[in-house]
Amino acid sequence: MKSVLIVDDHAIVRSGIRRLLAPLPNLTLDEAETGEAALALVERAPYQLAILDLNLPGLGGPELLRRLLKMNPDLPVLVFSMIAEPVYVNRALHAGARGYVSKNAAPEELLNAIHAVMAGQLYIERELALELDSQSPDEAPLTSRDLEIMRLLAQGRSLTQIAQTLGVAYKTVANTCGLIKEKLGLATTADLIRLSMERGLM
Repeated sequence: MKSVLIVDDHAIVRSGIRRLLAPLPNLTLDEAETGEAALALVERAPYQLAILDLNLPGLGGPELLRRLLKMNPDLPVLVFSMIAEPVYVNRALHAGARGYVSKNAAPEELLNAIHAVMAGQLYIERELALELDSQSPDEAPLTSRDLEIMRLLAQGRSLTQIAQTLGVAYKTVANTCGLIKEKLGLATTADLIRLSMERGLM
């Protein structure tokens, strides 16, 4: 019997994945709607696959992925997210995810990805893979921490709240925001928040 963890804050998405996996034999499914709940489940039980939405309220994104894999380095993680930015795909894969599929993909592609990742293979949605192939290395200057801060800014979090979520000092978050603005050529934090929202990081 293999155990799969579905991490998504939308019940309808979790239900849809359950229906997709229902015909597969010898699978047990657990669900978590927050990053904190996912960490608690992974701490208590081994899983053969985690299907992870990056854009969760509070703890999520690359930071949650990092913590999950620190807790269980052998956990195969398939990212299933509305965020289809190549920089996020790159960072997720570099952080240890073994697959990435956007929520715009067909159900069949998600199922193919699940089979591939559980079999120990790497899987990237075809359209995303094509975008990665055409991307210059200079187009992805942002770190995983940069991306997580942008995601939380897009959710309306203050710098103090972001510091509490990430478990770092306020000064660290403020300094990182300054560096992100330099990398992206932005003048103000408002510009950074607007760009984060335009990129679909909410």
